[in-house]
Amino acid sequence: MHILSNISFRQFPSLIPSLVLVLMLSASTFAQGLNWEGQTGAFITPFAYTSPSPADGIGHPNVAFHYLNAGSVIGNNFQASITVGLLGRTEFGYTRSFVAAGDHALSPLFKNGFNTVHGKVNFLPENVKKTKWVPGMSLGFVARSQVRRVGGAIKAQDTTNGDIYLVATKVITQVPNLPILLNAGYKTTNASLFGLVGNASAWQGRAFGAAAFVLKGPAKKSQVIVGSEFAQQPRHIQDLPGAIVPTTMTYFARIVPNSEKPFNIDFGIAQAAGKIAPGVDVKARAQFAMGITYRF
Repeated sequence: MHILSNISFRQFPSLIPSLVLVLMLSASTFAQGLNWEGQTGAFITPFAYTSPSPADGIGHPNVAFHYLNAGSVIGNNFQASITVGLLGRTEFGYTRSFVAAGDHALSPLFKNGFNTVHGKVNFLPENVKKTKWVPGMSLGFVARSQVRRVGGAIKAQDTTNGDIYLVATKVITQVPNLPILLNAGYKTTNASLFGLVGNASAWQGRAFGAAAFVLKGPAKKSQVIVGSEFAQQPRHIQDLPGAIVPTTMTYFARIVPNSEKPFNIDFGIAQAAGKIAPGVDVKARAQFAMGITYRF
């Protein structure tokens, strides 16, 4: 209230366009980046936003490339994604995973790539009916195929796994010159570490979330978004009794060279999995990750 007390009633109408512009730019900045699996999101978690598209048509495609140095056991992982928005509130996309295998005795369990298909529907727009507190809410899915990792590698057969999730996202613009994004969701999944470790032993409900700040960059119209996110994982891995998978954490920075251009670069540190069982260390803690997104 002390902020509003410094603004006279007569000044308020002239401030409305500026407030709307801040909100639009903040939302579009967050929405223009794809995550690890090709969803509009942070680094590993999806947002409620969808890839931009007209209300009566198909939007321009977003393409992305991600890299994760998952250590000497899981190896170097690469993701190539394409995502398209439809009808203003939906998005669909495809991601192909590639691997440069590690040199550890366990590395053959993680050497195969796989496919990921995802979709999302935004059923509640953010700030609907000119409210200031309503988050955007979306329902989405992820389906992975040709997953031959850990259990699949042991049995020499392809497996499938997937997620069904609900996510809410809100950009807070009440703090002057510092938009804040809060993101929270819940998913049901039978994937272990987004498929990187194959399948979980059973379908399980898991929570995820993110928080980020938008800062002005050194160049005109540039922005730097810094944040952190978490994604709970199913605790157990199929066909690997006794293994325990921890919650995944990332710390990321999204660099937007020009907020009016649909291009951004992500850098991150991923805390995935370390000692998952006595004598078994997959060495995927504090690992470097990066991503590039461009929308045509």
